Amino acid sequence: MNLSTIYNFSKAIILTTLLSVSLSFSLKAQTKVYNLATYGIIPNSGKNSTPILWDLLKKIKAQTANNESVVIKFQKGRYDFYPVGAAVRTYYISNHDQDNPKIVGIALEKFKNLTVEGNGADLMFHGRMLPIALVEGNNVKLKNLSIDFESPQIAQIKVIENDTINGHIVFETAPWVKYMIKDSVFYNTGEGWQMQPTSGIAFESATKHIIFNSGDIRVGTKGVTEISPGKIKSYHWKNNNLIPGTVIAMRSWSRPAPGIFAHKGKNISLKNVKVHYAEGMGLLAQLTENIYMDGFGVCLRGKNDPRYFTTQADATHFSGCKGEIISKNGLYEGMMDDAINIHGTYLKLVKKIDSKTVIGRYMHSQSYGFDWGYENDSVQFIQSKTMELWDAKNRISSIVPIQANENDPIKEFRIEFTKELSAEIDPSKLDIGIENLTWTPSVVFTGNTIRNNRARGALFSTPKPVLVARNLFDHTSGCAILLCGDSNGWYETGACRDVEIRDNRFVNALTSMYQFTNAVISIYPEIPDLKNQKKYFHSGIRIQYNKFETFDRPILYAKSVNGLMFKDNKITTNKEYPAFHFNKKPISFNRLIGTEIGNNKVDGKLTDLLAN
Repeated sequence: MNLSTIYNFSKAIILTTLLSVSLSFSLKAQTKVYNLATYGIIPNSGKNSTPILWDLLKKIKAQTANNESVVIKFQKGRYDFYPVGAAVRTYYISNHDQDNPKIVGIALEKFKNLTVEGNGADLMFHGRMLPIALVEGNNVKLKNLSIDFESPQIAQIKVIENDTINGHIVFETAPWVKYMIKDSVFYNTGEGWQMQPTSGIAFESATKHIIFNSGDIRVGTKGVTEISPGKIKSYHWKNNNLIPGTVIAMRSWSRPAPGIFAHKGKNISLKNVKVHYAEGMGLLAQLTENIYMDGFGVCLRGKNDPRYFTTQADATHFSGCKGEIISKNGLYEGMMDDAINIHGTYLKLVKKIDSKTVIGRYMHSQSYGFDWGYENDSVQFIQSKTMELWDAKNRISSIVPIQANENDPIKEFRIEFTKELSAEIDPSKLDIGIENLTWTPSVVFTGNTIRNNRARGALFSTPKPVLVARNLFDHTSGCAILLCGDSNGWYETGACRDVEIRDNRFVNALTSMYQFTNAVISIYPEIPDLKNQKKYFHSGIRIQYNKFETFDRPILYAKSVNGLMFKDNKITTNKEYPAFHFNKKPISFNRLIGTEIGNNKVDGKLTDLLAN
């Protein structure tokens, strides 16, 4: 090796070493760590953490360059968050009450590469708040923390006497419930709020299962007197099912805010995050790309938790999202609606301005105020009465909100498409919905437990691939899985094209009747004029290797499907409850083609389920 070669080789080593050292320092400089205790946010202090953390978040945001990552660390313990000093925001949140402003406990807005490490932090909120908002974030992670409220808007009571002849019930409130009685009316009260419960969900005291065949019950909050503190007599409440010992979650239908709100985000990760209560849903994500949940829970605080309920509505809900939605190893229990619901939103085509331009309108009272689509998004059109799609798809060339004032919530859009619409797409002749195909996600829902909740288990409405595998559906009071679609009432899209449901265990689902609950697995698009439908709505559904443990008959119901497989499933019957469902067939179809049914066993014997 000559001197020139040695010199060049040595130079290369030095440069490589310097580059490595420089890169090492650069990488270290790109991550900033904030230990909250350093800034006076101390666990178990009882102090209001809201204003201190909000001020710190603003400083962190101002001090962070685009290439830097941020880690915010809690210590283990309880942190109290009060409305005083909180961020105040106008957020229009899908499938929630559109009342504004929202009081936000932790506003994480426009952060990139942010990790919030809880280390077992128990975040306790007070009053009516939106605990955590993840708005326009990219690569944001929440880890190892829980969300709860000191005073839930659900009043838990226990029946201690039931005079079924005279229609009198005596109940006692749970120790944490605060209330007042005014003009013989019971009001649940909390920090800055009061409400009269109008409905209830009744639970078995020992198992926390919802009472068989009860559904939503009327609660006796009018015509009451206090016998002693916490002990109340209701003089006009008659329900023979409410035996002494029954626990009831008394509630209203309000859902002002979720526990976690994700809006216009990308690459959002929730690991070992638990929501123990929220007055809306546990997690609501909209217009967000890629959401990863591992060990996420909307759940009680373990088997000894004296509460029987969690959230006022769905555990998780995804509206107009895209990319991937992954939920694995989760626990969803005690919520007042579904474990997961994934859909888009149909706009109603209300006016055709010309061959390329229309006006589309949000129709549901809980879904408006946010973007629906963007330039170059792919769309398709559907006839609302028959739920038949036009084959031709189109793209948005421009979309502009129609607002009288810039602060008005968005309810209508002027949309121009790249290609001319066919003459058939005419809102003066048909009710027509517009579906955004770009903002539809693929789904992986695996290894989760769903139990003791109201309404249904899992709802999916997306044309992208859906995998539902190795989950336990345990005493969901409605159907366990629903594939839906509706351009008439909820206006929630859309047709499923590739769904695999396998290796799940279903234990005594369908103990009460709710909307769309025709069987344990219910494929039930809302089609007002099915008899005139010529095409099919759903397709590509495969249901295999599942175990059904059931006290009743209906296992699978399907409507308007092209291509459905139900094979290699095992059904075991039991006597836990009496059979009661109106549907007496294990499998029942309404307008299907391309079915493949076989090798299914009932109590160990191969059985032709269609013949039963």
